[in-house]
Amino acid sequence: MPDAIMYQDEEMFVVLMPGEEEVFMTPDELLEKLKAILIGHQDSLPRDLQRFDVIEDQARYLRDTSCDFDLKPGEAMQWYIVRLEK
Repeated sequence: MPDAIMYQDEEMFVVLMPGEEEVFMTPDELLEKLKAILIGHQDSLPRDLQRFDVIEDQARYLRDTSCDFDLKPGEAMQWYIVRLEK
């Protein structure tokens, strides 16, 4: 699991959703986005997420260990951590 130092001041994520422009999000904003998406996918979660009973834990694990999530066949949400320069 990544070190908490990853999420310091300038750390952001580039989030790509099918058919949408890229969006920059803070780690907390991405966590909220993932929670909202996971609510609708509880019946089809990947095995590694099924071990978590709480959606917040599922979203945190997904954010910290992956860079994509299948929304439906052929469509995936992707995110990449970036450091913004001041």
